[in-house]
Amino acid sequence: MIIEYDDEFSTKFISIWNYITQDSKTRANSFKKDLKKEIENLPPLPYKFRKSRWFDNVEIRDLIFKGYTIPYLVQENKIVILDIFKWTK
Repeated sequence: MIIEYDDEFSTKFISIWNYITQDSKTRANSFKKDLKKEIENLPPLPYKFRKSRWFDNVEIRDLIFKGYTIPYLVQENKIVILDIFKWTK
């Protein structure tokens, strides 16, 4: 199973990474490395996370990582990482 990244995810991730870098480049790189590891662990059990609260589709799941929600779409032979955001009221 392959992993693809939607442009929406890529754009927002770069923005988040740049924001964290303002405080600490080491923390930003650690965040990136740890998130990548979580995403790379999805293929063996792609349905291990809850059905997304943000989409009305059982194939879209929410990976929760350090306060961020990363919705992803499970398809027959790939996982598409759709977005990344921090929930706020």
